[in-house]
Amino acid sequence: MYQIMTAGPTQVRENVRMARSLECTNPDLDPEFFDFYKETCQLLSKAVNTENQALILGGEGILGLEAACASMTEPGDRVLVIDNGVFGKGFADFVKIYGGEPVSFVSDYHRPVNLSELEEFLKKDSDFKYATVVHMDTPSGVLNDAEEISKLLDRYGIMTVADSVAGLFGEKLDMSNSKIDILCGGSQKALSCPPGLTMIWVSDRAFDAMKNRKTPITAFYANILNYKDYYENRCFPYTMPISDIYGLRAALDNYFDMQDTIYDRHARIAAATRKAIVEGGLELYLEEGFSNNVTVVKVPEGITDQQLLDGMMKDYNVMISGCFDVLAGLVVRIGHMGENCYEDKLEATLTAMQKTLEKYGVPVKCDLADAFRRNLK
Repeated sequence: MYQIMTAGPTQVRENVRMARSLECTNPDLDPEFFDFYKETCQLLSKAVNTENQALILGGEGILGLEAACASMTEPGDRVLVIDNGVFGKGFADFVKIYGGEPVSFVSDYHRPVNLSELEEFLKKDSDFKYATVVHMDTPSGVLNDAEEISKLLDRYGIMTVADSVAGLFGEKLDMSNSKIDILCGGSQKALSCPPGLTMIWVSDRAFDAMKNRKTPITAFYANILNYKDYYENRCFPYTMPISDIYGLRAALDNYFDMQDTIYDRHARIAAATRKAIVEGGLELYLEEGFSNNVTVVKVPEGITDQQLLDGMMKDYNVMISGCFDVLAGLVVRIGHMGENCYEDKLEATLTAMQKTLEKYGVPVKCDLADAFRRNLK
């Protein structure tokens, strides 16, 4: 097995793996499972400090993004797509699929969304039902202030759909300090479960918008309203992936056990990784707005991204991520979130990166692992 240091999926702790192997009941019929699911959802709400209803959907994190757009968008709705990264841009496709009219606010992919520039845009045009924003864009590693963006949007009467699939549980997000109406998360990033589950948190305002639509939601699997009263009705819209949810619950328990230290650990390790990369003479993709979950490094001259990725895997058993879309071939990504975010794992990753670069004649100005250790605070 490779040591997985990708930008998600991440490594999975043994107690999460074992929880997924527990004997299954019938989740459609067993009243104890309805209680277990509800309690797990309540823990999810606690994790982001909100009274908004949390739901677990059976599908990888992208399902939450599509479900939000499917449930909120009616034909002809104007939707503001805040685009400062690949996933930010991608929301426009979901809006169009469900008949909406996406209008993009495009900003520099090398830095976070500038609130002043966004407000200047909104002063000229704020006729939007809702807006989409990415909290942490995995391809570039940029971190946007989703809390403040949502509050700005709310002042203009615009609801917010926020993608924090790659942010949550490594970057703190306080829903009580926001006006986010639908927050989307995924199991396979900093929560360190296997891929397969979406978590969403939905405000009363968003539920009202769904219920008061003039046209029906043109989806079933991606229809959030189908889940809303599952507990009162003792009925899920489809059979829940019970083993995955057992694993999610174990991972949530892990998170709460580490809650007092987890965000500091992510910040320390991320900062030390970036400093080591720079001291080694390599170049970071971002200019500012670095997330604590992913470090994105420009591929240096003298080597291709695939040579670097393959060399680290074949020679050192370490797997990191390449990239796609406008960043395809230009960068590689180290994921230091969740179970990836431990000092020994980053030391091994940086050593593998350095030795692979040097194998192809790319000079590195210092010992990356030593620089990482030296910069840990």
